[in-house]
Amino acid sequence: MKPLSLIILPHLAAAMLLTASSCRQEICYDHEGLTEISVAYEQEWERDYGAALAGQWDENSYGTAYEALRPAPPTSITMVAYPTDGTTPYNLYLPATGGSVSSFTGGALLFYNDDTECVVIDDIASHPDATATTTGRSRSSLTPMHEGERSVNAPDVLYGAFIEHADGPDSHTTTPLSITMRPLVYTYLIRYKISQGAEYVSLARGALAGMAEKVRLRDGSTTADAATVLFDATLDAASSTVTAIVNTFGVPSHPGYTPGAESVTPEGPFTLNLEVLLNDGSIQTFDFDVTRQMLNQPRGGVITVGSIHVINNSTQVDSGFDVDVDDWGEYEDVILPPFET
Repeated sequence: MKPLSLIILPHLAAAMLLTASSCRQEICYDHEGLTEISVAYEQEWERDYGAALAGQWDENSYGTAYEALRPAPPTSITMVAYPTDGTTPYNLYLPATGGSVSSFTGGALLFYNDDTECVVIDDIASHPDATATTTGRSRSSLTPMHEGERSVNAPDVLYGAFIEHADGPDSHTTTPLSITMRPLVYTYLIRYKISQGAEYVSLARGALAGMAEKVRLRDGSTTADAATVLFDATLDAASSTVTAIVNTFGVPSHPGYTPGAESVTPEGPFTLNLEVLLNDGSIQTFDFDVTRQMLNQPRGGVITVGSIHVINNSTQVDSGFDVDVDDWGEYEDVILPPFET
């Protein structure tokens, strides 16, 4: 009689061979296909619609280098998958540079960075309707500049990408997928020139009215809704200049990345505000119509105003502060809870 081991071993080897063969079929769940996503970023802070800023940038005049205004890449992104079978969309979370996805079976894909604080995402269940807006912000000392506009925080840097359809990977394969995240938020370098009285200014801040309230994640287009963006500013006493770097979604009703976007002329109006707190505790405000400057700068650019005369007297709105003022006291901005659409 043969030893028991000599009888069992051939059968064990056959069973192992059958298992290995089965693993090459679709019933092997340990070796499902992967989608390897690689992500690049288009780090533009403004689009050229005739202003030609990049080609004639003067660092001394603008107080900063053109390259210094480029947005940084994010730290992480969200991928929203919309299955072709119409089932509920689901989110997958990736590092900023991308990564491997194993559960994607095919359909539309929407990407945006999720490392923001002020940005609010709405209607994400439908990629044509998915938009980003920003949180509210109130300023008691600011008289409404445009009737019916919500006052808001400047949005954080936001990128987006959309793929109408991507196939899921086959089993046992790795399918590469490259995407380019494009900016959905653009920057305005705002400079106020104080020709008289800069020595009396303690603090400065401003607002830009008429800007887009929402941007569509799918294509970078903006809705017709307008908002007033509130921001802080910095005084350079040596040059008598107040400067602010302000993020916005651009102008309302812009077609974004769709063909023909370059020919769009913003309607406006657009109004820029400057509010200064003087050393005696009084506040002075100035409003400027900047519609003409926005005509060829609908998505980022440079806005400049000058000939600002600050008067040193106590006849303006008195905030009751001492001379050494380091905040706006009762006039400090209030951050509002997320806006319900």
